[in-house]
Amino acid sequence: MKNRYIQQFEDAQLKDKSMPTFKAGDTLRLGITIKEGEKTRTQYFEGVCIAIRGNGVDKTFCVRKIGANNIGVEKIFPFYSESLASVEV
Repeated sequence: MKNRYIQQFEDAQLKDKSMPTFKAGDTLRLGITIKEGEKTRTQYFEGVCIAIRGNGVDKTFCVRKIGANNIGVEKIFPFYSESLASVEV
């Protein structure tokens, strides 16, 4: 069980964030903000959500896509990551 002060802080952080509703098996298109030096760009990663784990601020999801030469690529993202610019279901 978490300390009530930590729980209050996490609840306040989650109020500011909004994510679309999705579940494992849905196809997602994620816009990921990448910072290289002083430049920032958005790179898109499209694949199938294969897992959702955790709860609250510690919630993560895993997305898998088939890349070049039929090699599978899996990435795990924190649900409320600052680097996620957009999430499309």
